[in-house]
Amino acid sequence: MNIQNPRFCRTLSGLPLGLGGAPLGNLFTAISDAAAQTLVGAALRDGCATFDTAPHYGNGLSEHRMGRALRAVPRDTFVLSTKVGRILVADENAPREQNSYVDVLPFVQRWDFSATGMRRSVEDSLQRLGLARLDVVYIHDCDRVTHGDAYAQVLAQVVAEALPELRRMQTEGLVRQIGLGVNDVSVCLDVLAQADLDVLMLAGRYSLLDHSGLHKLLPLCAQRDVRVALAGAYNSGILATGVLGGQAARFNYAPAAQEWVTRTAAIEKVCAEFAVPLRAAALQFPLAHPAVEIVIAGPQTVAHWDDAVAMMGHSIPAAFWQALRQQHLIPDHAPTPV
Repeated sequence: MNIQNPRFCRTLSGLPLGLGGAPLGNLFTAISDAAAQTLVGAALRDGCATFDTAPHYGNGLSEHRMGRALRAVPRDTFVLSTKVGRILVADENAPREQNSYVDVLPFVQRWDFSATGMRRSVEDSLQRLGLARLDVVYIHDCDRVTHGDAYAQVLAQVVAEALPELRRMQTEGLVRQIGLGVNDVSVCLDVLAQADLDVLMLAGRYSLLDHSGLHKLLPLCAQRDVRVALAGAYNSGILATGVLGGQAARFNYAPAAQEWVTRTAAIEKVCAEFAVPLRAAALQFPLAHPAVEIVIAGPQTVAHWDDAVAMMGHSIPAAFWQALRQQHLIPDHAPTPV
């Protein structure tokens, strides 16, 4: 397999499934270097050809681990993405736990959406990865929820400085595709109103549970040929564990509000009726939309990865999706898998 100027690539088995690198940065729980290498190796074993990481994930730890695992793989056989917007600053007194990551590398993060910050971030990432180019670069977390009153300034800088500098690096061959990596719909619409993007990584905003990306953003992406990688298909855990067993469910990185628990319970009951695993429905649902090209899974272990592969390939009857629609658990106009 030789990939020419790709956006995303399916596994060799045809499954539209990529490997997300947040767990390689010790998200919530530390894993060993050996476990990280084994996890990437399992994905490669299954023909996975799309890998995602970010400086944010463990303050560069995920990039180090991802690069080490992929460095010996022929470069034109996989798609690798990382993110920009945070600069890592060395600090020997940096906390070992930051931003929900544990045992992180000794750096602190500084926001920088300037042209200079874009170039430094890309070059720093290439150093950590030990590679000479990036297939996809996402501007990370440039949304209003993250930046509050500074959002207007951040948005203006993204449009006026960050995107043009990334386009320059695209012409230089350092970067192939550029876009946003966010878990917010409105920032995508705000940027697309002023600029062109090649790709989006949208985390959690078009899922079996959260349909907020469906109404405006995904139709616009389909119209503008902006290909979408869907991350967070389990909405931070609630669609992986379910709620009927009394589990403490998480939604969008926090304890789930009752409305999400109630809705998940209703979906689980339909799953039980049709003998469909909740995880299978969660992974397959977003892929029916023509703008969504791939789902990025974030497994912490090989067993989690193997389960994602199995769930992605699990057969789901059309009557299951019809039942969800009839009970108003998915919108009438949401495409469903065939």
